[in-house]
Amino acid sequence: MNNFIKKKILCTVGTRPEAIKMAPVILALKKEPWANVRILATAQHRNMLDQVNAFFGIEPDIDLDIMRPNQTLTTLTARLLLELDNVLQAEKPDVVLVQGDTTTVMAVSLACFYHRIPIGHVEAGLRTWDMQNPFPEEANRVITGKLARWHFAPTEGSRQNLLREGVQDSDILVTGNTVIDALLMTAAKDIEVGIDIDANKRLVLITSHRRENFGQPFRNICQALRTLAENNSDVQFLYPVHPNPNVKDVAHEMLGSSPNILLCDPLDYAPFVAAMKRAYLIISDSGGVQEEAPALGKPVLVLRDETERPEAVDQGVVKLVGPNYERIVTEAQRLLDDELAYREMARGISPYGDGLAAGRIVKTLREHFV
Repeated sequence: MNNFIKKKILCTVGTRPEAIKMAPVILALKKEPWANVRILATAQHRNMLDQVNAFFGIEPDIDLDIMRPNQTLTTLTARLLLELDNVLQAEKPDVVLVQGDTTTVMAVSLACFYHRIPIGHVEAGLRTWDMQNPFPEEANRVITGKLARWHFAPTEGSRQNLLREGVQDSDILVTGNTVIDALLMTAAKDIEVGIDIDANKRLVLITSHRRENFGQPFRNICQALRTLAENNSDVQFLYPVHPNPNVKDVAHEMLGSSPNILLCDPLDYAPFVAAMKRAYLIISDSGGVQEEAPALGKPVLVLRDETERPEAVDQGVVKLVGPNYERIVTEAQRLLDDELAYREMARGISPYGDGLAAGRIVKTLREHFV
């Protein structure tokens, strides 16, 4: 196939989560003989974006380097639109792909609409139905949902949200979440955690950083972790601690002297995946971990009373324990002691995808263009 009849696909990334979730799509498209893949980084998050791109071997063709200290959303959006005007005129892509719900996604979608360039939206259809929460992400994804030509929805629930908003069923494809593609690609590599962990001990991996747990709830969590560590001297606990003083100071004060609790700095994407792979059990309040850990067959106890990701709870591979001392200790101890209870949660199924989402997205574009 000669270069001049290739279809030009511009893939845009602005932040670390976008880069992780777009990487499988970019890598799959690069294998397609009909596709001329170009990568646009707006670099809304500079260092974290570069780290992920480097890990997946992705080199942006165009870099807007848009990040400035303390810039308002209005300034960010205005600067993005002006820069994108030049990029779209120079590149003239046949389709532009965006991922998620950042300000980059909304601005790119609007600029493409003005240039009459079709948009494919990866991870389409997430809704809280509250424009103020999360802010500005709900508005970003609603606006993008009005402008996109293809809606690549991660779950059936997301598809239903789009139908409710009047999107044509034929424009929606349930693909699964590409975060699982990225996870399985990463987990298949021989990556190190980079921290000295006792190979003979079971590992409990911990993350906790949510604002709603600051104060007494976080002290309850730490107290529970200390009790678990004391009662299970044959188990290693690894806690990469968030730099926020509300977390860091309390964690070091309450857990720093426990011999089998390792406190370390936050891990990059790949070492954290390696830690999840190595873990026996994960105790966390992170949304991403709730999506990723079930796919690796790891039970998760979620340090929250509610979650916007109910699918894994419904399937019994994730359990909500809240920042509740008794529940954390009881449920974690049960999973450490009771093999049957453990096996019921460690089934290796993810309601968020099977690792084949990128292939489904590429197939849709191939059928349209070829």
